[in-house]
Amino acid sequence: MKAVIFDMDGVIIDSEPFWQRAEFEVFSSLGVALNTEFTTLTKTMTTVEVTKFWYDKFPWESKTLEEVEEMVIVRVMELIEQVGGEINGIESFVKKLKSNGFKIGLATNSPYKIIPVVLEKAGIAEYFDIIFSAEFVPLGKPDPAIYLMTSKELGIDPENCIVIEDSYSGMMAAKKAGMKVVAFTNGNQDVNLSLADYKMESFLEHELTIFS
Repeated sequence: MKAVIFDMDGVIIDSEPFWQRAEFEVFSSLGVALNTEFTTLTKTMTTVEVTKFWYDKFPWESKTLEEVEEMVIVRVMELIEQVGGEINGIESFVKKLKSNGFKIGLATNSPYKIIPVVLEKAGIAEYFDIIFSAEFVPLGKPDPAIYLMTSKELGIDPENCIVIEDSYSGMMAAKKAGMKVVAFTNGNQDVNLSLADYKMESFLEHELTIFS
């Protein structure tokens, strides 16, 4: 393996509570009746897809889809700045990978403008060679496009890339791209491991043998 590509949400930062809060605040203010059944469906969507999903079910008139999406993104960025939420051990783990000669990439379904905020908050911005958002490809995960684009920009063939993911859709994207997958659980017993080549419980243990 020559490159390690990180997912962001749930791997670098525990951002799910931020997204849930921001979406609830913004969509509720527009008259959307959020419920658990539908929010489960939107977890793996991009912000564009989530905004359109709720608009189709509870159309509003006061703002454009783009304006509403931006409201959600800005609120998530505010929460990251205020609360943090970076995963324990991520800074030292990324440093160790870099010192061992790995190229480091990031591929996320989240909007691009959030990425620098997260990486700066986690103290790891300087270690990433390439950062990519699904907004730059036709389809987000589970489509493999974002991982294929990241490996191309890194200059590393997909078979020499290993991906760290916490979601089934992300793992599916990486496998479709022809990459090895590390399932990062962070103590979550509900992570689907069926597509994973390896499992990692925590970044606090700096064993890099699975990346060699």
